[in-house]
This record gives sequence, structure tokens and C-alpha cells, in this order.
Amino acid sequence: MGISREQAAENREAIIGAAERLFREHGVDAVGLTALMKEAGFTQGGFYNHFKSKDALVAAVMSRAVAAGEGMLTDAEAYLSAAHRDDVACGCPMAGFAGDAPRIGDQAQACYAKGLAAMIGRMTTAGIERGLSPAQASRTAMARFAQMVGTLVLSRAVVTADPVLSEALLAAGREALGARNTDSDG
Repeated sequence: MGISREQAAENREAIIGAAERLFREHGVDAVGLTALMKEAGFTQGGFYNHFKSKDALVAAVMSRAVAAGEGMLTDAEAYLSAAHRDDVACGCPMAGFAGDAPRIGDQAQACYAKGLAAMIGRMTTAGIERGLSPAQASRTAMARFAQMVGTLVLSRAVVTADPVLSEALLAAGREALGARNTDSDG
């Protein structure tokens, strides 16, 4: 007896959800299909009923993460908070997948790039609304968001080994970004 389309769709979403959690926690390359399917509550053999390959799954995960991140705050104060730093599982996908992005398949990279462009686009629009020229707003948005992501990634990288440095990185990032623009960009 087969499963319904609704159940198949729920199973697929469960696999994508488990993959996103594991990929964010361990990195895409470190997660094998056996561990992934176990986390999702299925046997490894069922994977290919839902995805052609791991690359197809990575693309689905990236698409979902980027869509969920569309409403992510681009305000430096909230973005560079300890709460956001500690929320790897649900935080900004641009920071969460920055290390994996160069090694994922073309389709997943395209999803990542689209999400990054959308985030920068929202920040650019906010800059234009504050009176910057479109070119200046775009350059400012790119530099600002790159600094935000870089600060968050570095802070996450050292939080266990050196929590004081991690907090100092967040504070320095907030201060530097606040010195350039105290308005929210989101």
C-alpha cells in the first residue's frame, strides 16, 4: 500500500527540515544520507523517492532557507546580537551557509546568490529612501551587509573557545556599523 501525495509531501518536508538543521550545524559535506534520513525519521533507502541526488536536496534546503530568511532583519543591532549568533539553526542563511556556498551545486549556489541579492536589494532600497543615490546605496548596502555577515560568522567561530572575543566582535561590529548609519536598513 502506497502513501498519499499529502504524506509524501510531508515526508519530503521532514527530510528538508532535518537536512537544514544538520547542514547548518555540521556543514553540507559532513552530513551523510544515513545520518540525515535517521534525523528525519526514515530509512536511507527512502531518500531517492524524494530527491534525485544530495545536490538536489541541498538546492531544496537552500531555496527553503533563503525564502525563510527573506524577512530577516537587516538592522545591525539585531543582526549582531548574541541571540542571533547563537541561533545557527534559524538565523540568517547568508551567514549560516557562507562557508558551504562555494562547494554546493550550481542550483543551490543560484538560490544562495538570489537570496543575497534580495537582501542587498532591500538594504539598497532603504539607502535610496534615506537620500543616497542608487549607486551609492548599492555600494553601501553591499559593504554593510558583508561586514554584518563577516562579523556574525567570526563571532560564531570563536564563541565556544573564546566567548569574550566573540562578544567583543559583535560589539565592535555594531559600533562600526552604527557609526556609519544609525537607522535600520530593513
